[in-house]
Amino acid sequence: MNQKIYGVDHFTIEDSIEILNNKIQAVISEKSREQIKRSKDNVEAIVNSGMTVYGINTGFGPLCDTKISKEETRKLQENLLISHAVGVGNPISKELSKLMLVAKLHALAKGFSGISPETFERILLFVEKDLIPVVPEQGSVGASGDLAPLSHLFLPLIGEGKIWKNGVPTSAKEVLKEHNLEPIELQAKEGLGLINGTQFILAHALFGLDKMKYLLDLADVVGTMSLEAYSGLSSPFRKELHEVRPYRGTKLVAERIRKLLEGSEIINNNDFPRVQDPYSLRCMPQVHGASRNAWFHLKEMAEIELNSVTDNPIVLDEKTAISGGNFHGQPMAMVLDYATLAAAELGNISDRRQYLLLEGKFGLPRLLTEKSGLNSGFMIPQYTSAALVTENKTLCFPASADSVPTSLGQEDHVSMGSISGRKFNQVLNNLEKILAIELMYACQGLEFRRPLKSSLVIEEVFDLVRTKVDKLEDDRLIGEDILAIIELIQGEKLKEIISKV
Repeated sequence: MNQKIYGVDHFTIEDSIEILNNKIQAVISEKSREQIKRSKDNVEAIVNSGMTVYGINTGFGPLCDTKISKEETRKLQENLLISHAVGVGNPISKELSKLMLVAKLHALAKGFSGISPETFERILLFVEKDLIPVVPEQGSVGASGDLAPLSHLFLPLIGEGKIWKNGVPTSAKEVLKEHNLEPIELQAKEGLGLINGTQFILAHALFGLDKMKYLLDLADVVGTMSLEAYSGLSSPFRKELHEVRPYRGTKLVAERIRKLLEGSEIINNNDFPRVQDPYSLRCMPQVHGASRNAWFHLKEMAEIELNSVTDNPIVLDEKTAISGGNFHGQPMAMVLDYATLAAAELGNISDRRQYLLLEGKFGLPRLLTEKSGLNSGFMIPQYTSAALVTENKTLCFPASADSVPTSLGQEDHVSMGSISGRKFNQVLNNLEKILAIELMYACQGLEFRRPLKSSLVIEEVFDLVRTKVDKLEDDRLIGEDILAIIELIQGEKLKEIISKV
């Protein structure tokens, strides 16, 4: 199995997802250990020197001017985790919690956080033994780090909180006992190093980036299938057109659509001549491409964040600990809001293509059924799509545009990036369903172009859908068909086919 080294190697988005899925193993090296130990020694030197350093021997937030004795520094760190674990709402997925652990380990191993080797090894053991803490979804304002979620993430270190066991949140004390593990005692700076950071925001970005990449690819394929079902034109995707307005995303989408149309017998069908197609078909490179540009931007920012140190203070040496704002989530919050809008627009244009296929033009029967009247055909699934599109629009308000002062004004501008990350993934989940409905419509539309065939990839996607959902002749429980196609979208076979483009 390939390996990545915490705190030493550059981690990519793809690395993080492969670590999550146990396809890559993340380990520590001798260099990692040296970095961790050096940082811990620096903290001990600061404690012994009598210097006043925020979070090491002072209170937190507005209590930063309250000095804590050397004897109380360890209790201070335990109190920090317990007092800040105030998250509410449903738990985030186990996968997101694991991503948080992986991202935090990578940051801690860089050697600027003052974590002890023992604490680091315990967190690493949690990942290796799949002892993943339970983290509530609400409670972070995305500045001073994701304080509440990270507190819940690391409560099990001290024997508190809960851990996932067979899909059920279970007392950490119970789980640790089963694995013959004793709670650890946090040392100076460790509690603060654990809960200051943007790993809740980052985990949502990493998870969403992986899903959005697939849905971007899927949207190109499904949109092209709708173009074929509509017997549309290929001229809007010519390379020359996009060379004179060369946005990266636009050029990529146009190229992908050209590949998807190679060998098609349907495209540019002279039986249905026209001058141009509606925007939702001919502007796919521009609209899908703009969403891809947003994905590129989020990927760039998330990769910087993944390889950064985002806690506070940053311990440089035995005399220098800088109290700054690397924990502030604004860099991620703003670009997550942008990506949320980009994902919502993929659903918006998909819904418009669905509507086109229902109108009964260019050889397609109205509502995609030859027996309309007695049968409603595909009238109603577009209602579901419209509802999902509108729900996504309401989720597009940028959380990063808001800020509510906290901590008695000490933290007077916050990013709300945790909300940005959560909304991003909600929109992606809705988009998956919208594209499932369009895929169902496009396959039905292609039935009316037979015996003509489309390209190899499109026909392969069509055949896969038909293994689960038959052509609609008379009304049936179409809701079951939608669920079947959603399941296909979430499966590996469709991903494998789409990866060929």
